[in-house]
Amino acid sequence: MARLAGKVAIVTGGSSGIGRAIARLFAQEGARVVVADATEEVVEGGEPVLEAIRADGHGAEFIRCDVSRAAEVEALFAETIARHGSVDILVNNAAIRAGKPLAETEEALWDSVIAVNLKGAFLCARAAVRQMLRQPVVEEARGRIVNISSQHGMIAAPEDFAYGVSKSGLVYMTRQIAADYGRQHIVCNAVAPGKILTGKSGRAIEPRWIVYSEARTPFPRLGAPVDVARAALFLASGEASFVNGHNLMVDGGWMAA
Repeated sequence: MARLAGKVAIVTGGSSGIGRAIARLFAQEGARVVVADATEEVVEGGEPVLEAIRADGHGAEFIRCDVSRAAEVEALFAETIARHGSVDILVNNAAIRAGKPLAETEEALWDSVIAVNLKGAFLCARAAVRQMLRQPVVEEARGRIVNISSQHGMIAAPEDFAYGVSKSGLVYMTRQIAADYGRQHIVCNAVAPGKILTGKSGRAIEPRWIVYSEARTPFPRLGAPVDVARAALFLASGEASFVNGHNLMVDGGWMAA
């Protein structure tokens, strides 16, 4: 049986990269996937995620949503509930980067990163918890939240101050939700990716960052989006009922070295 059979899953930032891989894998595992993103355009290029999911032989839906806007988040959840009756899984994946050290981080840039990466996760998690509290307990949970954090939520993010701070906040948010709502059968965990090669161009694949990442990663390759998706699948499934408040490293040993 598919591991997410019959579950309703919202995946934010699901059009590209890690979110796209999560949406595809969740659909393959039987979930009714709602992709929430500000755009259907694939950052890395290629076919839109809904087309990719359909090519895999499954279905999904897209709802345009800027997670930094409360009204749009509320509309996302209201529409999902109206269509499907529940929200069993939320994957908080939507994120942007700044690529600037502290001294070069303008206030507007700081505000935009925190608005998407941290406020957006808060708004989505709040909406999810409010709905999950109304739902029955199934497989020991009313619902499951998976936050996509980063190893840079625990250690410095070189030349990316706002991003690192936002991911650190997300790690804390994960623990707080688990502690506050575990007794109500709401499970909240995080996946912390190391260096993941999504196919995105620009700063992410500048030679200096690839060399830096390879030097920090004991495993003999860097990560792929599906590595993160598989970890998210585990945490979103009934197999992880007694895993709560955990930040699962998917980093090839980066944090162990």
